[in-house]
Amino acid sequence: MKGDMVLSCNLYVDGEFEGTINSQNEINIGKNGHVKGEISTKRMVVQGYVEGSINADKVEIKANGRVSGTIESLELIIESKGIFEGNSIVKNVKAAPEVKKIEKPTK
Repeated sequence: MKGDMVLSCNLYVDGEFEGTINSQNEINIGKNGHVKGEISTKRMVVQGYVEGSINADKVEIKANGRVSGTIESLELIIESKGIFEGNSIVKNVKAAPEVKKIEKPTK
């Protein structure tokens, strides 16, 4: 199936979808699910396969789940045997503190 979805409810995908999905709640990709495209949601759970970009507060890649692409999130959880190939961008991260140079005393 191809298209664009804009939702205010949860979504469970256990088939194939290509396009854009925007949800204000949770998107769950089932074990037989394959989504190709852009996903924007509050919480994302991947048990199947996602190709493309994910923008979410929390992304969970379960065992045997696979994501290939870019994930932009506040929190990324990858369970044992979950696969992530691509780029991860952490939202709202504070800059790392500056490292102060320690000077050695002179003799």
